[in-house]
Amino acid sequence: MFFKTSIKQKGGVDYTHYRLCESYREGRFIRNRTLLSIGDLESKLPADKIGLLCKRINQVYHEGKTFVISSFRDERVEALCADYVGRLREAETAEKAIKRAAGIEEVYVDRTTNSHVREVGAEWLGLQACRQLLLPEYFESTGWDKESAGLAITQVISRAVYPASEYKTNRWLKENSALCELTGTDASTITKDKLYGMAHRLYREKNGLEHHLSTRTNDLFSLDDRILIFDLTNTYFEGRMNDSRLAKFGRSKEKRNDAKQVVLAAVVNREGFLKESQILRGNISDPESLRGILDKLKAHRGNHAKKQVVVMDAGISTEDNLKMLKSESFHYICVSRSKLKNYRVTNFPPVEIRDKSDQPIEIAQVEAEGETDSFYRVKSYTKGLKEASMENRFTAAYEQGLEQIAAALTKKGGTKKLEKVWERIGRLKEKYSSVNRLYDIQVESDEQGIYATSITWNKIGTDGVKKHGIYFLRASLPNFDEETIWTIYNTIREVESTFRCLKSDLSLRPVFHKTDDATMAHLHLGLLAYQLVSTIRFQLKQQGIGHEWKEIVRIMNTQKMVTTTLVNTDERRVSIRKCTAPEPKVRMIYDALGYEQKPFIRKKSVVPQKIPEKTDIQLIR
Repeated sequence: MFFKTSIKQKGGVDYTHYRLCESYREGRFIRNRTLLSIGDLESKLPADKIGLLCKRINQVYHEGKTFVISSFRDERVEALCADYVGRLREAETAEKAIKRAAGIEEVYVDRTTNSHVREVGAEWLGLQACRQLLLPEYFESTGWDKESAGLAITQVISRAVYPASEYKTNRWLKENSALCELTGTDASTITKDKLYGMAHRLYREKNGLEHHLSTRTNDLFSLDDRILIFDLTNTYFEGRMNDSRLAKFGRSKEKRNDAKQVVLAAVVNREGFLKESQILRGNISDPESLRGILDKLKAHRGNHAKKQVVVMDAGISTEDNLKMLKSESFHYICVSRSKLKNYRVTNFPPVEIRDKSDQPIEIAQVEAEGETDSFYRVKSYTKGLKEASMENRFTAAYEQGLEQIAAALTKKGGTKKLEKVWERIGRLKEKYSSVNRLYDIQVESDEQGIYATSITWNKIGTDGVKKHGIYFLRASLPNFDEETIWTIYNTIREVESTFRCLKSDLSLRPVFHKTDDATMAHLHLGLLAYQLVSTIRFQLKQQGIGHEWKEIVRIMNTQKMVTTTLVNTDERRVSIRKCTAPEPKVRMIYDALGYEQKPFIRKKSVVPQKIPEKTDIQLIR
């Protein structure tokens, strides 16, 4: 700081006006600014002492030196110094108060740190979906306390964003995610046992939650549930499950016939929202599963003026099940379990449509003798090519197996006994059951009938190629055109997409739990997480965004929550907890959903720094 002077007049008399100023840099230029207007200083202090006053002001204000050796001390200089420094500090305090009120802090940039970085984007997406589905209101209406409801919502969102065991989820909530901050749950009180207990409690609310979510999604998106898709999938265990009543050996869709499994029966609507679900024993047959879910379908029907249409695959659509659906006033569309042989095409030429891959599909309505339902012949060129390719591969392997059996008849140590040769042929037929009908096999033996001498075979059934890619749809709906029937049946892709999301994106397989109760709680938690996922993805699809759930989570995880700590000029620590600005792809998802882009405004705290006390020593001579 330095004094700057100018000549002014007072009462017609000239005097020297003093201003206390400081220099600062502005770009390439050095500027001066006035800190304090002093006025006529020479009337208060001799001119030869003004330089000492300026030096003392700099010492006291900048360096904190409040004493001098007594032989150099001037009382007038010290009094003026104390006055001017006091006025400078008052002005500085007032300026800082104004800046702080406006959210401005003067800080040391090189002492800034970032800490407590947590993922928040996908979690914030899930929480807003929960609010959209009125889950907090549901828990409140059923008597849950605020703490339990917060933990329940936290766990459902966790399963959607980070599908893992309760042990890993506990660590993720504490070390990686800002979800607990969003839901108001104290992360330090969460344990894996609490998460286990909450999963079981949520399963006890299964019927109420399914009904609430089904009704809410219908109201939210104006859905009518005229079409319901019913299908089954299974998930296997990594463990013996010796005492389980649910885990059984059965036909595994994952080809894990070595592991026990449970069956999940699910009903979804054509938009992909889960309506009903049931967990069944692993060895239940597909047709047997319909009876258990039918009562739920009837309860779900409500006051529909028109019959609902149940869409099923061939595995479920037995004659008994179709009769049962008719008796309960349901329509159905399914794949016929057997190909019609004696039928007549009623519309010619057949209707040709395009599937999602722009491949041609030919549909023709047919009449079959003795049938009251409507039948539609579907010919898919893509499916035909696939079936022909598979048949060629299997016939090549089948013939290779026959050649090996025939070659063994002339080899030393080879299988030659007639009985054993037929056993080998039988095993080959069992392995390639889809193509063995195409072959006529002859085995010649010796006179005693003990040893086989030769094997010959001929391929028959040459018209099979014409039937590749052909199957029949069966419907109880009267007077519907071919394209409408196909469109309704094709909604079965939604339940396939549901199972794919559950198993892959939400890690519903395999099951590591050891008890039936824990298994059902685990599967139900995955289904609840799927409700959030389907709510988000349905709205994104409406806006032309068709990302898989894992890709959505990856994009959203670029948004973080960060604590930035700075030290201001008063040596106080300023901590700001704030969410990062969304990246363009994240912002696009928020905009498509109509969701808020940041979970909360910044949180700021100011804490004095702990500075070691200094001991001032005053020297007096």
